[in-house]
Amino acid sequence: MNKISPEKIVGQFAIYGEYIDSSSFGSGHINDTFQSRWNQAGAILRYVHQKINQHVFVQPDKVMENILRVTTHIAEQNRSLGLPDWSRRSLVVVPAKDGKPWVRDAEGGWWRTYLFVENSHTKNMPSSPQEARFLGASIGLFQKQLSNLPQPRLHDTIPNFHNMEIRYRRFYEVLKEDICGRVKDAGGEIDFVRNNEERGAVLIRAMQEGRIPERICHNDTKMNNILIDDKDSTALCVIDLDTVMPGTSLFDVGDLIRTVTTSAAEDETELSRVEFDTVFFEALLDGYLSEALNFLTPEETTLIAEAGRNITHIMALRFLTDYLEGDKYYRISRPAHNLERCRNQIALIKSMDSKFETAVEIVKQLTNEPFSKLG
Repeated sequence: MNKISPEKIVGQFAIYGEYIDSSSFGSGHINDTFQSRWNQAGAILRYVHQKINQHVFVQPDKVMENILRVTTHIAEQNRSLGLPDWSRRSLVVVPAKDGKPWVRDAEGGWWRTYLFVENSHTKNMPSSPQEARFLGASIGLFQKQLSNLPQPRLHDTIPNFHNMEIRYRRFYEVLKEDICGRVKDAGGEIDFVRNNEERGAVLIRAMQEGRIPERICHNDTKMNNILIDDKDSTALCVIDLDTVMPGTSLFDVGDLIRTVTTSAAEDETELSRVEFDTVFFEALLDGYLSEALNFLTPEETTLIAEAGRNITHIMALRFLTDYLEGDKYYRISRPAHNLERCRNQIALIKSMDSKFETAVEIVKQLTNEPFSKLG
């Protein structure tokens, strides 16, 4: 915690009762997190406290403004619908004693506090088509709940996060500099991303040209960002909201497809195991579209199958760029780790390519929309 006492942090938030203790919490790699316990008139309540990583999120105040608007909007919808346990169906930001949604520590760090959602858990990955459908429906609902968020526009917490044109620009800069002398070891991967640059820009250009609308998306749609009720295994709420910002709904859909439709780990080196699973693909989209179809445009649904390849392509390019630049962004456990990750993602793209017509037909059946054939 950078020598910052938890007691000094929690005491600055508007929490009533008697402080008991605190302990580390969670397994996230971005933000430092701990939980605290409080005696409130004989009831023991818990809170979650996080230090925002300023290396990743350089404007923590903008991050918190986004989170407060999003969580408040979802909570108001849940209340108006009369949903039971509405306070567990969206994260609740606890303000500081001065009313702000954050606290600054003596070293300039930024901290936030949430109510602890009791009797809930997370899972790391869907282990069945049914769980894939559950995940898809959870993200579809999240997008639907935010589809009517009023202006002003949310802040870009990480500008150009999925802008493939800018990612390619950086790639070519790193390629030219070759500061680590690694270009010679990545010839095949470099050729692949060069040869597929045009299709890599499909989503960002569709947004720039106004063919698909800007929406609010989560940008990190993995299974362990869904809180699940211990009692009935239903979805409670989406968490890890730092990257919630404007984009296209297809960014989230694409990342769901990338992570859910293969059982191989992201750094699996036996590439024959990296296989696009159309059964999981169909289940995932069946769940997603059950919530999202009524607000998506025909052009968005036309691009769903392409979205999986596109986000996988972005990740391949990011891993390759980081490898060539000397592994500055992603943590590695071996010298060629990022290159292996890049190869893994390219293998997944190729598997998606081989089954692309099947994927398009699945989406067509689920949406009953006419589809143009994509390359």
